Amino acid sequence: MSNSAAFPANVPPLAEGYLSLVLLVDDQVLICEAVRRALLGEADIDLHYCTNAQEAIRVAEELKPTVILQDLVMPGIDGLALVRHYREHPTLQSVPVIVLSAKDEAATKSAAFQAGANDYLVKLPDRIELIARIRYHSRAYLDHLQRDAAYAALRESQRQLMQANLELERLTRIDGLTSLGNRRYFDEYMMAEWRRALRGGLTLSVLMIDVDQFKDYNDTYGHLAGDDVLRRVADAIRVSASRAGDLAARFGGEEFVVVLLNTGIEEAQVAAERLVQNVRNLGIPHGGKQVTVSVGVASMQPEGESPEAIITAADLALFRAKASGKDRYELSRPGDR
Repeated sequence: MSNSAAFPANVPPLAEGYLSLVLLVDDQVLICEAVRRALLGEADIDLHYCTNAQEAIRVAEELKPTVILQDLVMPGIDGLALVRHYREHPTLQSVPVIVLSAKDEAATKSAAFQAGANDYLVKLPDRIELIARIRYHSRAYLDHLQRDAAYAALRESQRQLMQANLELERLTRIDGLTSLGNRRYFDEYMMAEWRRALRGGLTLSVLMIDVDQFKDYNDTYGHLAGDDVLRRVADAIRVSASRAGDLAARFGGEEFVVVLLNTGIEEAQVAAERLVQNVRNLGIPHGGKQVTVSVGVASMQPEGESPEAIITAADLALFRAKASGKDRYELSRPGDR
């Protein structure tokens, strides 16, 4: 057990189990010595004392006691005010405070408890009672710290699990090569928005996009170069579907799809024209020419429970764009269903 008026340079960590690290704040050295003698021989109690009340907060913050024994009457500061200071301090607000007072009056005890004290002893207290109170409050405080630490660890574990689940969910919706939505996400999104548009009488548009002569590009430049082309085309498509709620996804292979919410055929046509031009602007060489895309555009108000009609219409328009020379877009026709 350490007994010193000065704060030690290095405070050892708490031993395994319950160790009571006590800070006695009392301006009377005789009282400090009496408490030291009372605790002498108790291996689980480590006593430090501070005779300057003005230094009590600093010493307590550095020592990190499990119990503070606090005198009520000291020069220069009111003991109750010091108790309130402990309770306002972020690192000391939960440390148990046992008030030591020469007064055994109900009003004084009440004032001490209102200020934030955990216990009250008339000094000098009985040795056995003092030791029992110190051990009790230290054990309760350390249990409190352990519960807080366990709760914090649980919350951190939950946060990490939630982040992992969100990332997993994101990965199940994202195409690994292009970072656009994948086919599964497109199917879910399209069905949900189709039904929402059906209920609200809204118009949807779909762009079906295919990279022209992509097989030839792969055969000429290799699959790694082909993957790079798909990534760059995907970036151009993403820019073309930048409104909140619009979805760009990889439909499969070198084919992509864009869903435009609350969009009629005229706006969808503008988006398709911009998309075709954006890919041209990439300037990716392909033989004597460059990489281009063909786009099929369909727009309709939903009828029935399945979006198959609009997807088929966009796909047929894409077929016409490919058959008409590629590097262009075509609009769906009334019979494209």
